[in-house]
Amino acid sequence: MAENNVTTPTTSVTDFASPDETRDLAASFAASLGQTAHANGNTHQNEDGISARDWALFRDPVLHNERLEAIRKKKGFIIDMDGVIYHGSNLLPGAKEFVDFLEKNNKKYLFLTNNSAPTPRELQQKLNRLGIDVTEDHFFTSGQATAYFLHSQMPEGGTVYVIGEPGLAYALYDKGFFMNDHNPDYVVLGESAVYNFEKLTKAVQLVQQGAKLISTNLDVETLDSQGRKIPATGAFTACVELVTKTKAFFCGKPSALIMRYAQRVLGLSRLETCIIGDRMDTDIVAGISSEIDPVLVLSGVTEMSDLNLFAYHPFVILGGVYEIPNDDDKNKLTDSELEEAARRASFL
Repeated sequence: MAENNVTTPTTSVTDFASPDETRDLAASFAASLGQTAHANGNTHQNEDGISARDWALFRDPVLHNERLEAIRKKKGFIIDMDGVIYHGSNLLPGAKEFVDFLEKNNKKYLFLTNNSAPTPRELQQKLNRLGIDVTEDHFFTSGQATAYFLHSQMPEGGTVYVIGEPGLAYALYDKGFFMNDHNPDYVVLGESAVYNFEKLTKAVQLVQQGAKLISTNLDVETLDSQGRKIPATGAFTACVELVTKTKAFFCGKPSALIMRYAQRVLGLSRLETCIIGDRMDTDIVAGISSEIDPVLVLSGVTEMSDLNLFAYHPFVILGGVYEIPNDDDKNKLTDSELEEAARRASFL
């Protein structure tokens, strides 16, 4: 697969950049992306297989800017985290300014992550360490979505065998589901650093005995703090599916289920909401399937050279969230506008 040859700058947790330094980092990154675009040209399809439409969504001065302005005017923002706000323990350029833009303009926003490992409080604390101060109710994980779904299926509660971290276990406990490694109702797979042959074998055997297979998400890969790809929940779920000849029900992106949960939290209609993410196969297709305008940022997994692999396009392509903030007061929402938007959404 062709590489973009673009290095994403990051800001270390232990060495916060000043606003001027952050703008310089963002400008440098934007310039490197622009040089790549210029080198590749803007024909119907260049040597990397990148279509003219995709380049226009990324660099065209009319189409790109019009759609970026439309995103700035949205009332609600559903935001992926890893690859959009940070890489591992490194804050991405413009992330703090982006959150400040949302706060300043009275936007409603929710950090929506396919990572089931952390609790919302842990995510809040992580962003706080990175220099972004938001409240706990701004976070929603695929672990919470999984717990919501299982509760809808078994309101009285049930039992689960879980391969995952505390964030997933706490979400399930909160909805009345308890651990059982003998005859559980469900086998639930989530993010974890402790997958091994023994645990996967146990999951296979329990599914073969009748437990239903649930996956918090189907992401087969993610990035570590150095930006290197590592296997994720979807890769391990595929192992269990192949052996048991079953298909897992998944609750995270690109499922419309988690998007619906997010909309309920925001209290806004799909037309007044956008989703910002770094993955075409989860974030962007989740937006398309939910009819919520999807914004692709190139600061994470998906590269421009990957776009020809997909039969759909994002609404707009950005180098990173640093492109969104501006000082235009026309993007600011009043409380009465948000209340009216919530009333409209309640009828949908």
